[in-house]
Amino acid sequence: MEQLHTIVDQIKTKLWEISDDLFEHPELGDQEYRSMDVLVDFLKEHHFEVETGLVNRETSFRATYDSGKPGPAIGFMAEYDALPGVGHGCGHNMIATMGTGAGVSLSKVLDQIGGKVVVFGTPAEETNGAKVPMAEAGLFDGIDVAMMVHPGDVSTESGASLAMDAIQFDYSGKTSHAAAAPEEGINALDSVIQLFNGINALRQHVKSDVRIHGVIKEGGLAANVVPDKAVAQFYVRAKDRTYLNKVVAQVKEIAHGAASMTGATLEISNYELSYDDMRTNKVLSDQFTKNLYKSGETTVLPQKISYGSIDMGNVSQVCPAIHPYIGFDQPGIVPHTTEFANMTVTETGHTVIARGALALALTGADVIQQPDLLKSIKEAFNKQQK
Repeated sequence: MEQLHTIVDQIKTKLWEISDDLFEHPELGDQEYRSMDVLVDFLKEHHFEVETGLVNRETSFRATYDSGKPGPAIGFMAEYDALPGVGHGCGHNMIATMGTGAGVSLSKVLDQIGGKVVVFGTPAEETNGAKVPMAEAGLFDGIDVAMMVHPGDVSTESGASLAMDAIQFDYSGKTSHAAAAPEEGINALDSVIQLFNGINALRQHVKSDVRIHGVIKEGGLAANVVPDKAVAQFYVRAKDRTYLNKVVAQVKEIAHGAASMTGATLEISNYELSYDDMRTNKVLSDQFTKNLYKSGETTVLPQKISYGSIDMGNVSQVCPAIHPYIGFDQPGIVPHTTEFANMTVTETGHTVIARGALALALTGADVIQQPDLLKSIKEAFNKQQK
């Protein structure tokens, strides 16, 4: 839709200003008050109706522009949390700007083509992703397609991600003098050490896509005191939720066994929300890739193997969704670094923002204007659910 090229060109300077502003004022997950205000103000200027504080997350929002005419509902995601010590090393300032820019751009043609566009502000993707409770609360149930695009070193098609549980193990024992009366103590740290040993023994008996990695958050205060408290936190990941649940059950059995070996007591909890595996809708992904080329991209690589986890996975379980990457054309540049963060405010970063916003908007317009495309997208989604 040629009109969208003109619209994005008209607002791109504002989009760059927004992205640079978020870069200059990075905020951690669930603390993105300023970032939310910047995005919401821009959407309100363009006649979106905005709700904030969804699912008990103060920095979340839903911005809607409804043409009042029949047609699909197009959802764009905005992430805007930063990383401690690094700032926007994952480029969420760009993600927020591309999603918001796509929403505003698409809204300018909805009175012609029908449908509605919804921009979701989704806090804390890096830690406690708001898309999880949003999906559970049914916020995406009325959305026909959900899209976002993530900056990367190179452009790649939307692919998969690992399902993930974040599990905390709290062991409680009994203090005693470690030299004078060790027999009177119950060593909670020994439980954690046995937990690590047991998990290491499990690794050779799980599928190759499984990832289990953890740290000891607490392990005692003095070498001459038997530790009465020890805490370990683990991320457990697998290619799909069903198999992950099996592995998590095994890990918890190991944890209970470690407590039995030492006499400690154990409490198990989730210290962050669980992420489901990303199920890319191939039909929607292919359409986005076509539009990314139309937006000026020259090379889009096949989907890459990813061992990370994203809360967009939870969205993909309830509606057709994609999470492609748009590249700086800098192979090897690594996310979660200051080098990556600094790329977001370069001329290259600005070019990527305009290109990503346009590709998203074009894909949204295609879904609205091509009923057969939407039908194929939904057929592919239904097959994935079986």
